[in-house]
Amino acid sequence: MVQKKTSAPKAAVFLEPRRRGRPRAYEPEQAIGQALALFRKSGLAATSLDDLSAATGMNRPSLYGAFGDKRALYIQSYQRYRDDYAAELKETFSADIGLRERLRRIFAIALDIYLLGEAPRGCFTVMTVASDAIADPDIRAIVMQGLRDVDKAFNIAFRTAVEKGELLTSTNIAVRAEMAAATLFSLSIRARAGVARGELEAIVDGAIGLLCQDAAS
Repeated sequence: MVQKKTSAPKAAVFLEPRRRGRPRAYEPEQAIGQALALFRKSGLAATSLDDLSAATGMNRPSLYGAFGDKRALYIQSYQRYRDDYAAELKETFSADIGLRERLRRIFAIALDIYLLGEAPRGCFTVMTVASDAIADPDIRAIVMQGLRDVDKAFNIAFRTAVEKGELLTSTNIAVRAEMAAATLFSLSIRARAGVARGELEAIVDGAIGLLCQDAAS
């Protein structure tokens, strides 16, 4: 029997369940977090339902009832990762600070996420989900939207720098934004490979120098 695919949700939204019978013995947000940690470690294919049951404390029927199939839970977990990542960066992208400091804070937050835990996982998008996106159009669409969101945020950051006179008006904002995003992705790969934070921070320093070159006098 072929399992019908579920559509990718626009956001990981959990509605208050109806109060019937015994209350749920789990919290959806907590279960999503536990599933996310497991998916970041092993990916979609290598993570079994038994693994998810053990991590969340929920049996298979409960998992299906709460989140749908494994793929649906994976997508919701990835959306949770994106939402958490965006929340971490939102204040820094919107803060009234100079471009160099803004970039330094953004890359520092990214390194905190990439290097979290005893075995750094890098970026979930770059290191795990991008592989699953090859064969799944719904996952691919979410990844592409995430990449566009990163480019858009950096575009706004560089446009703001031009408007404030930090960069020349002739600065190619789109290219700088793409370079900044590429730096994020490179840091993720290097973090996953085990490169020490000090070395990664040296890369950040060099990247910021390039991204802020041709500053307006």
